[in-house]
Amino acid sequence: MAREFQRGHKAKISDLTPGTDLYVGVQIAGPGLTFDISCFGLDANEQLSDDRYFIFFNQPKSPEESIQLLGAQAGDTESFRVTLDRIPASIHKLSFTATLDGAGQMAQVGPGYIRIVAGGEEVVRYAFTGSEFTTERAVMLGDFYLKDVWRFAAVGQGFDGGLDALLKNFGGEVAEEEPAAPQPQSAVPFAPPAQAAAPAPSFGAPAAPQIPQPAPSFGGPPAPAPTPQLQMHAAPTIVAPLVPQGGSVPPPPSPPPAPYGHPGQPPQQPQFGQVPGQPAAPYGQPAPAPYGQPAPAPYGQQPPGMPPGVPQGVPQGAPKTGAGLLAALQPYKEAATGQRWTAQNQQLMRVDLTNGGGGVLARQGSMVMYQGKVDFGYKGAGFAGRIVGNATGQEMQLMRCTGNGQVFLAEDGSHLHAVELQGDGICVSAENVLAFDESLQHEVRRIEGHGIPGGALFTMQFQGTGTVVVKTHGVPVVLPVTPTTFADCNAVVAWSAASQVIVSSQVRLRRNAYPGHSGETVNLQFRGAPGNFIVVQPYEV
Repeated sequence: MAREFQRGHKAKISDLTPGTDLYVGVQIAGPGLTFDISCFGLDANEQLSDDRYFIFFNQPKSPEESIQLLGAQAGDTESFRVTLDRIPASIHKLSFTATLDGAGQMAQVGPGYIRIVAGGEEVVRYAFTGSEFTTERAVMLGDFYLKDVWRFAAVGQGFDGGLDALLKNFGGEVAEEEPAAPQPQSAVPFAPPAQAAAPAPSFGAPAAPQIPQPAPSFGGPPAPAPTPQLQMHAAPTIVAPLVPQGGSVPPPPSPPPAPYGHPGQPPQQPQFGQVPGQPAAPYGQPAPAPYGQPAPAPYGQQPPGMPPGVPQGVPQGAPKTGAGLLAALQPYKEAATGQRWTAQNQQLMRVDLTNGGGGVLARQGSMVMYQGKVDFGYKGAGFAGRIVGNATGQEMQLMRCTGNGQVFLAEDGSHLHAVELQGDGICVSAENVLAFDESLQHEVRRIEGHGIPGGALFTMQFQGTGTVVVKTHGVPVVLPVTPTTFADCNAVVAWSAASQVIVSSQVRLRRNAYPGHSGETVNLQFRGAPGNFIVVQPYEV
């Protein structure tokens, strides 16, 4: 029976099915609307650094055929075949998207879904409706992402702009090119397995009962029609430029750049200052520049003696990353990954409230910026929270963040760590909790001990599915729990919920007065089965 996902839900693929040869079906429709459904294969930086892994109507499969576009079948508007164990190591995420081709808005779409089928049986379905969107022209439906193992996340996030804007968001660039001549396909197009006496293949979409068909072997989709279409590809980024495929062509003798994509015009080698593989601009127009860099002046307006492609006013010895205010701010721009929680740097965390999961509870005063329509409400800590405040001097005053927007959280320059829980549990010192998903079950626990400041150590135990943001002074270390694991109660940050904590007091009249004494007035001893851990920061509160 298929599991029904809501927006923001995540799960390991191995928990859904033991197979790695998967069918992904997308159903989306609206009156008078036309859709382009694509798959972006992204690298560890969530960028389309290799345009061969942009799978859409003009590029129906990846080089090793680990991702294939199969077409409409079995009630799905579009479908894909994904073979996880054949995806190269450079690809860390597969993002399935739907964009409008022509006029319209995502608010006009009817009920739709994205589903995963393994061995002919549907294992996951995430359903959505147009009421979840407004004026967006694209939507990120779901992701396969690699986090130690392959996982699936129901995203359902709207995106302003169409396929062009979405492509640029992933680091690509749109250009008009001469359509290539259609290549004959020798393989038979994939079709859903039929209910026949012959054994069905191990992988396939569920059969459509109204159109029974035989079950041929997998292959590429039919050859594209020879009509001119908008060709899109991912251009190289400044972080990871691509090497142009094919042999190099000597540049023409004239200095101006040739019209990009003009019929009969051979490609040029990159000019000085141009990223290799980046397309030149049409004649008479400024050449495109990476985000945050000034574009070179149009042809005919270069200073005498200045090589083509160099912006006016920039010395030839300037760094390759460009000059000017925008280039200086480029390394610090907002990181929008499409995930609910995204670290902007070591000290700043962004939570996207539009990415499902309900509200977020955070320490009052930890919000440094927000964008969108966000509501902040006081969340009482209750009797247990007041006990923590009275005993430790740190009141657990929380604020509840809800709405549609993004909230940026930080506190005192502490290092922030987003810990994702998938049904497991963790105990975090109350002093080190910054924020967490409201969907998590949480409670305050008290560890009694003579010598602990205030007479006790208060921790918060989290359980369920969601994310908790832990703050530390400096970079922490994670150690396995053994019978001889001790930690200073002021330096310990968190530990696995299954660990047993025992107070080991070492109260002396003088510190360091005895051989073998650590100098700490109280230590915590941790015990537990193999697999348990503790987290310690290089700082004492």
